[in-house]
Amino acid sequence: MGLTKQYLRYVPAGNFNIIASQNCNLKFVTLEGQEGRFVAVGACEHVIIWDLRLGEKAQVLPGEKASVTALCASPNKRHLAVGYSDGNIQIYDLKSAEVISIFSGHRSDITTLAFDSYGHKLASGSKDTDVIVWDTVAETGLCRLSGHKGPITQIAFMSQHNILISGSKDSFVKFWDLDTQHCFKTLTGHRTEVWGLSLVKDDQYLVTGCGDAELRVWKLSQKDPDTENKSSIDHLTSTLELIDLHESDDLNHPLQCHKIGSLLRAGKGRVVSMFCDGSGQVIGCHGTDTQLELFYFCSDDEAQVRLKKRLKKERKNKKEIEGQEIQLDLQLSLRDQVKRLVPIRLSNKPKSLDLVLGNGGELRVSVNLSNNTVELYTIQTAVKNSEATCLRSIVSQGHHSEVRSVCFSNDNLAIASGSAEAVKMWNRPSQACLRTVETGYILSCIFVPGDRHVLAGLKNGALLIIDIAAGDILEEIPAHTEELWAICLQPDQRGCVTGGGDKTVKFWQFELVVDEKSESKAKVLSLLHVKTLKLEDSVLCVKISPNGKFIAVGLLDTTVKIFFIDTLKFYLSLYGHKLPVLCLDISSDSALIATGSADRNVKIWGMDFGDCHKSIFAHDDSVTGLQFVPRTHYFFTCGKDGKVKQWDGDSFEKIITLQGHAGEAWALAVSPNGQFVVSCGADRVLRLYEKSEQPLVLQDEQEEEREQQEVLATGEQTVIPGQSGLNLPSKKTVGSEKAADSILECLEICEKYKEQLAEHEALQAASSRTLPPPQPPLLMQALNVSTPDDFLLETIRRIRPSDLEEALLLLPFASVCEVLQILPALIARGDQIELVCKICIFLLKLHHSPIVANHTLLVTLKQLQKLAFTKVQELRDLVGYNLYGMQFIQREIEAAEGVQLFRDATLEKKKGDKKRKKRENLKRSMIVLNS
Repeated sequence: MGLTKQYLRYVPAGNFNIIASQNCNLKFVTLEGQEGRFVAVGACEHVIIWDLRLGEKAQVLPGEKASVTALCASPNKRHLAVGYSDGNIQIYDLKSAEVISIFSGHRSDITTLAFDSYGHKLASGSKDTDVIVWDTVAETGLCRLSGHKGPITQIAFMSQHNILISGSKDSFVKFWDLDTQHCFKTLTGHRTEVWGLSLVKDDQYLVTGCGDAELRVWKLSQKDPDTENKSSIDHLTSTLELIDLHESDDLNHPLQCHKIGSLLRAGKGRVVSMFCDGSGQVIGCHGTDTQLELFYFCSDDEAQVRLKKRLKKERKNKKEIEGQEIQLDLQLSLRDQVKRLVPIRLSNKPKSLDLVLGNGGELRVSVNLSNNTVELYTIQTAVKNSEATCLRSIVSQGHHSEVRSVCFSNDNLAIASGSAEAVKMWNRPSQACLRTVETGYILSCIFVPGDRHVLAGLKNGALLIIDIAAGDILEEIPAHTEELWAICLQPDQRGCVTGGGDKTVKFWQFELVVDEKSESKAKVLSLLHVKTLKLEDSVLCVKISPNGKFIAVGLLDTTVKIFFIDTLKFYLSLYGHKLPVLCLDISSDSALIATGSADRNVKIWGMDFGDCHKSIFAHDDSVTGLQFVPRTHYFFTCGKDGKVKQWDGDSFEKIITLQGHAGEAWALAVSPNGQFVVSCGADRVLRLYEKSEQPLVLQDEQEEEREQQEVLATGEQTVIPGQSGLNLPSKKTVGSEKAADSILECLEICEKYKEQLAEHEALQAASSRTLPPPQPPLLMQALNVSTPDDFLLETIRRIRPSDLEEALLLLPFASVCEVLQILPALIARGDQIELVCKICIFLLKLHHSPIVANHTLLVTLKQLQKLAFTKVQELRDLVGYNLYGMQFIQREIEAAEGVQLFRDATLEKKKGDKKRKKRENLKRSMIVLNS
């Protein structure tokens, strides 16, 4: 099919103005071996790593389309796990900024991520109420934990036990045993949603935060498995220890949990976020106000010192104290173990924080604020009443509120953007901020011819003349008494037109006046009011036709009035919209006028008779921006649905939907040469698009949009019918479907090639001369393999590990039987033993009954059993030999260097001492109670 009309595709050329997204946490990361200097933040679909020493971007981890919602750094400081709003998780290598693993299992936004102490497991929580544990080494899902009835808010691994703790908006905290993949305990002591939890002091305590002003502290204790062999006193001691346990607690499980106290917050509202530093000593939390609170958990020695000071103070305050009370006060309480640090007063409401504690007691706190800024504070934990000091604030790289207006310079090299507090000038090639001018609430802006000045319209009706070079406001003109919604240059470049909410359109002329304030008496730009057009309703948008004959005015009464520009006489009234017209533009040849309205429609009209050529349902919400591409009838629109679309004004077809904003899109601008488009929105991002040389076919774009809608419709978790226990942690994706198709195609090609080989052997047996063998299929040649077995192994090896199980699940049973018959040969060769055995076990688990019932597969199953057992045993022996060999080499090296070899024995002795001290303290309290 030939191309009837060829369009060129606009592609994303960069995002700027965003410092940190509000709906994503931030994390300290280690780059170049330096900790506490670099912080990773979500910036819509990308991840930006800021250098807080230089205040610059150190690295950008690019994403695709979904916004970043959660971050987590691995314990080895090499990787960063990133969760997205579409439920996918990507793990980046911080050194190379490349994606090394992709996990797809959740159906909605990722809300929290957590690595275990070794970094081998990654747990993810989502708004779909499920928790999934992933194996980062094998790049597959381990289990899906379902039980919560609300979105997951935070999760944490225990370092000493294979246990995961999760908090949710259903007000419950659940303990999951990952060995059995079941919940063995649920904390029900919270009255509202659980917004945060943290493990502190080597998993001795669990701190949870919810909607009230109380941080609940829970003691995690390990029950001795040898309780039956203890004496009666020890048994009574363990019973006393379990008195305060919750009724729903599983007393048979070795891990027990009970509440020991609360920490009262001074902040207002619920706990927005709560995080702990890597050492588990300091907890930071904040509410809905501007106060950030820090709690320091003292070591055992520090707690004993604080206890002695407290007892000394109590003895001094009380003259007569009974001995029994003294005995009871000897117990460590929560106020002895927790020290409240001086709270940090922030300049704006915080959204997230992260902590890192240095060796010298220096605590660094990084905060993501709601006004698109990131701040770094330092505080000395060892110094009493130490005040926090701000080391760095990343402020100037972005607006602190939503950008409401954008425009291009006449040379296509600069962009001006206006928000509620400032106007910023950006360099388009480098996307760097050049100037920031503090102003009021900006609603419209435009460059003056010559690109040395910018006109900005304010919400209070004032018109500002801004000098770009000086970064200063030259003049503030009271142009309108209400909002100044629109500014438009006149075609002769000698003046401009403004429209405001005071029902007037004013014409202005540029002039140079002598600056009386300066000593040099130099001339500066000013505006001279020429004439005023009064209308019946508020003016929302204004545009002058390029031929200079007409002026079109969009009114609040849903109509567009067109007047002769010289006499201001009425020419046409364009009516048909059901809601006010928010934007309009006229094509370069003055033949078409396009209007966008709050009724979600775009109407294309003729300028000659005012007839409506076409009405297009353009967006799912109000159309907020519209502009023609110069010298064409193509135009771009943006709306409150966040999308940016390109349309053909002649054929009335949608050309392409560009990657839009997360939230409302407020305005857009097309460069004078038509090569660039910039849009702004509620997500604080300025998105730049560039015209490429890549051709675009409308049918292909429509097909891609249909596929994307199908992808959104799919993605439910996989539950195998008849096998309730086989609830896969993955979900069906486009990648898994393509992987299944590749396996089916491989099996089909292998079958045809085997038939060709069989025919060749038959002909060779009948012929007296040597016949050339048949050429392998093209796909086999492309993968550089020569046998069907190698072809199947290479095809499966190229499938992403997280999609492999879903791909095998989509295979029909006949194809499963073919794969099983090929597996013995692959196992016997010894290549990719782990992968082949994994496929074998999964297929047998999935199709156990039909496979066992199929008598033709019995021989194959026996071969698989024998070969797999032998090869896995050889692999186990190899791994064991290498492990003990490396341990022997380590002992040799340590012995040569004189290093102590009994680290494990020392740790065991410390654990035994802790248990003995706890037992003695409980005995002492029991004796006191009996006395």
